[in-house]
Amino acid sequence: MRGTLVMLASVLAAATAVAAVPSKTTVDRIDNAAKVVHELRAAAEKGIPEHVWERARCVAVMPSVKKAAVVVGGEYGAGVVSCRTASGWTAPVFMTLEKGSLGAQIGAESSDLVLLVMNERGVDRLLQDKATLGTDVSVAAGPVGHGDTSGAEKALTAEMLTYSHARGLFAGIDVSGGVLRPDKDANSRFYGHPVSERAVLLGTEHVIAPDAASPLISALNETPSHRS
Repeated sequence: MRGTLVMLASVLAAATAVAAVPSKTTVDRIDNAAKVVHELRAAAEKGIPEHVWERARCVAVMPSVKKAAVVVGGEYGAGVVSCRTASGWTAPVFMTLEKGSLGAQIGAESSDLVLLVMNERGVDRLLQDKATLGTDVSVAAGPVGHGDTSGAEKALTAEMLTYSHARGLFAGIDVSGGVLRPDKDANSRFYGHPVSERAVLLGTEHVIAPDAASPLISALNETPSHRS
């Protein structure tokens, strides 16, 4: 009898995973992040330098990050992250950014936030259950445009480079004190079952991303418009 119940529970769990459809909230986060990445790639010549982008190991995008006075409870943003592997950009993982001094840095208006993870240690810190920017992982305001001669130095020394994006412009920003966490609930809703964020982003676990992830993956893979 017990064996029958276990088998039935397994069948029901599998059916639920297969039937799961990403929620509108997670799909909207993917779509909004894809739009930010598309603008980032289109503005590479006067925004984030291409040589910096090409060295990034992972990209985290937090659309519509707001200042503390606007968001109750201290949560500043919710977004997604994908990492670069030998076979291309990975399926996305959902993250949140909360607390810290971020609100005072960004100001009254909402702003998109882009984090570029530049080295292996930064990737390792990103994949912790909680990472405090500026403490667990070193961060620096990212260089902008080809005229920023400090770009190469920052890309070599910082584990994460940070950018704000508002009104079509990218700018380096200091987000020290912010806390990054995996959004496990959103990940489970999106994939239909719990996933290991580390395994997904390192490419060690084969995860079939829902079709809803396609806009983000396409945006990450697109060629900057100024090259065409």
